[in-house]
Amino acid sequence: MDTTLKLHSNYGTLHVFYRVIDCIIIALALYIISIAYIGHFDRNSALLTSYSILVYLLIAEKNDLYRSWRVFKFKDEAISISKAWLLTISLLIALAFFTKTSTSYSRVVTGTWLISTPILLITWRFIAKQTLRKLRDYGYNRKEAVIVGVTENGIRLANEIKNNPELGIKVVGFYDDRELNRLNIDTLPAPFKGSVPSALEMAKKGAIQHIYISMPLKANERITKYLNAFSDTTANTYLIPDFFVYNLIQSRLSAIGNIPTISIHDTPFYGTDGWFKRAQDIVLASLIILLISPVLIGVALGVKLSSPGPVIFKQFRYGLDGRPIKVWKFRSMSTMDNGAVVKQATKNDPRITPFGAFIRKTSLDELPQFFNVLQGRMSIVGPRPHAVAHNEEYRTIVDRYMLRHKVKPGITGLAQVNGYRGETDTLEKMQKRVEFDLKYIQSWSTWLDLKIIFKTIFKGFTGKTAY
Repeated sequence: MDTTLKLHSNYGTLHVFYRVIDCIIIALALYIISIAYIGHFDRNSALLTSYSILVYLLIAEKNDLYRSWRVFKFKDEAISISKAWLLTISLLIALAFFTKTSTSYSRVVTGTWLISTPILLITWRFIAKQTLRKLRDYGYNRKEAVIVGVTENGIRLANEIKNNPELGIKVVGFYDDRELNRLNIDTLPAPFKGSVPSALEMAKKGAIQHIYISMPLKANERITKYLNAFSDTTANTYLIPDFFVYNLIQSRLSAIGNIPTISIHDTPFYGTDGWFKRAQDIVLASLIILLISPVLIGVALGVKLSSPGPVIFKQFRYGLDGRPIKVWKFRSMSTMDNGAVVKQATKNDPRITPFGAFIRKTSLDELPQFFNVLQGRMSIVGPRPHAVAHNEEYRTIVDRYMLRHKVKPGITGLAQVNGYRGETDTLEKMQKRVEFDLKYIQSWSTWLDLKIIFKTIFKGFTGKTAY
C-alpha cells in the first residue's frame, strides 16, 4: 500500500466559477467601454483582453486568489485582488512600451478600463460573499462540527467559529476521553457531549461534517488513534495542533517533495506580496525624493557649512536576514562611529553639532535613506536598522531579537509611530521596540504600511527621545 503523504489543494466547482466570472468581467468591461466611447471593438482590443486575462489568471493563481476566502476578512480579499490587477497592468504597460503598441489604443478607453475593472472585480466578490452568507443564515451550506479535546486551542477555535457566523459552521459540542475532574467544562463556548466514541458514532451516521482534533503535539499516540478512527467516516477531519506555544512569525504550510512542513519563523513577503512591497517602495521613494529634492539640497548645504567633514555618513547596520548593509544619513555628529563599539546619541550629547541637533530632532538626517530604498537595501516601512554593535549586544539579552531581520529595515516603523523612537537607554525600551517590530511582521498588510506612513507624517518625525 502506498503510504506516501501528499498535500492537496481543496478547489471545488465554486472556485472554477470565480475564475470564469473574473474573465467575463475583464472582457466585458473593455468591450462595453470600447463600444460606448469609440463605437466598435477591434482586433487590438481583443488582443488586449486575451493578454490581460492570461496575465491576471497567472498572477491570481500565484497569489492564491482562488483559495477559499471563507475564513478571511473581505478586506484581505479585496487587497489581494487589487495587487493582482496592479501587477497585471504593470506588465501590460511594460509590454506595450517595449513593443511600441501603446499608440494603438485609446487612452480614455484603456484608462477607464484599468480603473473600473478592479472595482468591478471587488464588487462582484463582495456581492457573492454576502449572498453566500445569507444562504448560510437560512441553513444552506451550513456544516455541523465537533471538537475533540477540551484544550486551550480547541476553546479558541470554538470561539472563533462562534464569533464568525459567516463561516457557516456550528460547533455542536466538545468530546474528550479524559476524566471529568481533569476538564474544565463549565465555561466552554459549546456543550460538553461526552467521550470520543460518541462523536465517532455521530460521524458514522453522517450527523456531523467536520471533526477538529485539538491535542498537544506530545499526545501523538492519541492523535494517531483518533485519526485512524475517524478515517472510517465521511466527515472532514482536521488536526489543530498547539503551535501557539512557538510564538509563530508568519507561519505557512509548505512541502519539500512529498514531506509537509510548517514554518514557525518566516517572512511575510513571499511571491507577489514581495513584488508588491518592492514596487510600492520604488514608486513612493521616487515620488518622495522628487518632492523633497529642495530640502535634500538645503540640508546638504547646512551640514557642509556648519561643520567640517563629509555630508553623508554611512554606517554598517543589519539588513534583511541579518546581512550587513550601508545605511546613509546626513552627518549630524563631529564623530562617525562605525566600529565594534557604537555609543547611542544621548540628550545634550557633545558629539552632536548644532545643525545636527536640528536635523536629528526633525528626522531630516534620515532622508538619504530613501536612496537606500531605491537600492533595495531598505523599505519605507519596517523595523528600524540598528548599528551592528547594538545588534550584537541586544541579540543575547532580548528574546527573539534577530527575528526583526526577517524583513528589510525601514525608514519608519510600527515602533516609531508608537513612541519608541530614538535612544533606548533601558532594556525595557528595546524590548518594547522589538515587540512592535515583531507585531508588524506578524500582521503586515499594505493597509498597515499606509497607516504607518500616514502616522509618521504627523507624529513620527519628532519625539521626546529624538536627539
